[in-house]
Amino acid sequence: MNKRGLSFWDILAWIALGLILVWIILKTFGVINTPLWLEYTPIYAAVYIAGWQMHKLAIVAREVEGLKKFKDATINEINNIKTNCKINHKTKR
Repeated sequence: MNKRGLSFWDILAWIALGLILVWIILKTFGVINTPLWLEYTPIYAAVYIAGWQMHKLAIVAREVEGLKKFKDATINEINNIKTNCKINHKTKR
């Protein structure tokens, strides 16, 4: 396995996680007092993101259904071509 160094994004992610951990600790001990609307913002954001993801999932599901129908139609068309080739070759002989 190749070793690689930490990229800028890895370092940024660790810094963000560290800051979140510090915020949680300070919030738990009552050092940080946030307004009620700000306290519930992550919950609203999570609900919004979950709804957005469900919408995307529904779109992908419709596209997959379309691809399944296309696959079935293509297989039927190929089978018809095979059948017609066999019929045409038998009648020429």
